[in-house]
Amino acid sequence: MNQALQKNEALTKGPSSFQGSLLGWYAVCTSKTLGNDNPYFFSLYNEPLVLYRDRASRVQCVKDFCPHRGASFRGGECTSGELICPYHGARFTSIKHNESRRNTCLHIVDSEYKNYSSHTHLTQYPCLEIGDYIYVYYTGIAKESINSTTIESSIDHLLPETNGFDLSEYAYEEALLDFKCDWSRIVENHLDILHIFWMHGKSLPGNDVGRHSISKFNQQIEINRNSIKTKYFHKEEHKGEFITQIFIPPGRILMYRGEPGKARYIQILDHLPMANNRSRVIVRHYRKFFRNKLLSSVLLFSPLQRKTFFNIFSEDYLVLQTQTFNLQMGYLVNRKVKLLGEDKTVKLYWDWYTNALEQESPWSIHKLTSDINTIHKNLLMVYPPENLRLVKKNNILIFSKVSSRLIGIFVIALVLSLLLR
Repeated sequence: MNQALQKNEALTKGPSSFQGSLLGWYAVCTSKTLGNDNPYFFSLYNEPLVLYRDRASRVQCVKDFCPHRGASFRGGECTSGELICPYHGARFTSIKHNESRRNTCLHIVDSEYKNYSSHTHLTQYPCLEIGDYIYVYYTGIAKESINSTTIESSIDHLLPETNGFDLSEYAYEEALLDFKCDWSRIVENHLDILHIFWMHGKSLPGNDVGRHSISKFNQQIEINRNSIKTKYFHKEEHKGEFITQIFIPPGRILMYRGEPGKARYIQILDHLPMANNRSRVIVRHYRKFFRNKLLSSVLLFSPLQRKTFFNIFSEDYLVLQTQTFNLQMGYLVNRKVKLLGEDKTVKLYWDWYTNALEQESPWSIHKLTSDINTIHKNLLMVYPPENLRLVKKNNILIFSKVSSRLIGIFVIALVLSLLLR
C-alpha cells in the first residue's frame, strides 16, 4: 500500500475482511422493466437467461434454452403466463411436481405429445420479487427443480429497507445502462467519490459539486460480514457528512446524500456481469422532493432525469473501456497503480474481488472462446451508453413536450389578446 493511502485520515471499524461472494443474489431487473407479458432477456457470467411471469404471476428465471432442439426463446412470446418457444411452439410454465416447482412443457406441436411434454422441463435459478426489484440467486448451474439449489446466503442484507430507509417515503426514477467493458471497473467507478466532482460537475444539477468545488474527505469505514460502509466527511467540520456509501456484494451499491436517516436523495446501483466485456447497470434515484406525479409531469422531471443519467454514464464510458483494456492487458497491477487517501474503499473492494475471483472462478463455468458464436453477447446491448437509441428517443420526447407547452402558451396568449380587444 502506498504512502498516500496509509496517511489517509480514515477510521476502520470491524473485521479486516468480509465474506461476500460473486455467486449469490443479484438484482437483475425491476418489476416495471419486466412488465406482465414480455420475456426479459439477460445473462450472467456468459450464461443466457430469461425472466417471465408464470400463470400465477410469479417471476421465473430460466436458462434461455429450449430442451426440444436447443433454440433460444428470443423471438418467442409470453402469453397467459406461458413462455413460448418460437421454433415449434413449445409452451412452458411453472407447475408443482410433488414438493417442488418445475417449468414444465404444456404443449408442443399437437396433442399427441402430451407425455413428452409432461417430462420436459426448463432449468432454472431461484428468483424472488421484493419491493419491485427482481432478484436471482445465481450459482452457475441451473437445475430443473428449485429445491435442488442450496441457497447459502440470505437476501435480507441486500434489501434497501434493511439499510436505513423506507421506500414508501420516496419517489424514484430509474434507467438501465449497458457497457462494453468489465463489470468490476464499473463497480470501482461507483465507489470512487472524487471523480464525481471532476468528471460530472457540469452534468449534475446544482453548484455544490464540480471542478470548482472539488474537495478532500475524511472517511469512516465500517466492515461487517456482508458489506463495506464508508462515510465521507468534509474536512471542514461545519459542513458535516457528504455521502454515505454501502457496498453489498456481489453487485449492489447504495449511496446516501448526507446521513442515511436524513437523506432526501438516495441512489441504488446494481451491477450485472452479463458476459465478457458486457455489463449492465440498473440505477435508481430515490427522492423525497417532487413526489407529486402531476407536478413532476408538468416539470418533465422523468425525461430530464433520464437525460442526466445518460449524460453522466456516457462521460464515464471511455474511461471504463480503456481501464478494461489496461486490466486485460495486465497493466493494472499493484506496482503500477498509485492510490490516493480517498481510495481506501476502492482498495478494500479490489482485495475482496480478486480473492473471490480466484476462489470461485465464475467466468470459467460458462467460458467463451474466440470460436463461439457471439449472438447472445451482441443482442444484450440495448441500452445507453452503448446503444444510443433510447437517448435519441428521450431527447425527442423532451423536445416534443416542451414544444407542445410553448405552443399551448402561445395559443392561450393569442386567444386572450383577441378577447381583450
